[in-house]
Amino acid sequence: MKKFFSLVFVITLLVGCKKENSNIPNNKDIKPKIKIKHANGFDVQYFNGFKKLIIKSPYPNSKEQFKYIILNSDKKSKTTITGTKITTPIKNIVVTSTTHIPMLELLNVENSLIGFPHTNYISSPKTRARIDNNLVIEVGKKASLNTEILLDLNPDVVIGFSMNSTNKSLNLIEKSGIPVILNGDWLEKTPLGRAEWIKFFGVLFNKEQEADSIFNIIESNYKEAQLIASSAKKIPTVLSGAIMNKDIWNLPGGESFVAQFLKDANTNYLWKKSKGKGSLSISFESILDRGKEADIWIAPGYFSNKEQMLQSNTNYKSFNAYKKDNVFTFANKTGKTGGVIYYELGPTRPDLVLKDIIKIAHPELIKNYTPTFFERMN
Repeated sequence: MKKFFSLVFVITLLVGCKKENSNIPNNKDIKPKIKIKHANGFDVQYFNGFKKLIIKSPYPNSKEQFKYIILNSDKKSKTTITGTKITTPIKNIVVTSTTHIPMLELLNVENSLIGFPHTNYISSPKTRARIDNNLVIEVGKKASLNTEILLDLNPDVVIGFSMNSTNKSLNLIEKSGIPVILNGDWLEKTPLGRAEWIKFFGVLFNKEQEADSIFNIIESNYKEAQLIASSAKKIPTVLSGAIMNKDIWNLPGGESFVAQFLKDANTNYLWKKSKGKGSLSISFESILDRGKEADIWIAPGYFSNKEQMLQSNTNYKSFNAYKKDNVFTFANKTGKTGGVIYYELGPTRPDLVLKDIIKIAHPELIKNYTPTFFERMN
């Protein structure tokens, strides 16, 4: 199960970002180029000659916001505004989550990526080719960054994320004059909210309109799939998760991303009324009592096949979904270096995730659709 947690790939990256204390004028002189519809964690405001990027949720339970002045290169020397400044369009960037890779590629700015921690996690063939040609340098492993390498790369900006408000690892980077922005997309409450962070990258690369158009397509596809699912005549019951330690079973909370997907796919997730946006830890006996007769079992940990599941715990064979070969996993679809494609692409393309689940739960509704992430476990 160590692989499961490492693939989630939550790198604790916090910077001593300073709260903006500038005397920014209040006269917004142009209409906003983008409208944030689903995301709660960031916003952008437009002024005469610059933009202000606001990260409203930089880490869990944050009570502070971080603000950045986004300037065009020809305005940099003319402005007197104080605060953390970032010059656009970005030419060289370091990101720290595989979820950022698809957004860069959709905006056609993947060539700006020059550094990433633990590059083996990246699955995209396009970016893997750049890694193989030494155009993307490994800047650390898992939860630690090699600041010496990062400083040598000298990117225009580093995109990180954090679990808390204190971390010393990137202070040196920020003090060296390299801006660091905490990306809070993973804290969003809905799949569409997280996908909308492509507009965050649109702001940095002066590609707001492109980002808006891409997101509108994803949103339209998602809502269309949701409408199709709503016509299902049979609503299957769903179990998820697996035993992670002794007899404790981890599964998605009722307010989590997974639960939202299962709801929008018109299924009956048996723990849909539970509280929590993350994982629940429940005794095996309780899971068996409620989930034994579930029609479908989705995402049973990091297992690759049913035999592997039984080798871990013979109790898995007690479940109806296991007996009827209705166990589905995303763990088997990986890039050439082992990165799980679902973790990389899924947050940016929730429309494809939703269609996968609809194909599992209501195959008669989208007969010609080939799943992107999930497959039936053998």
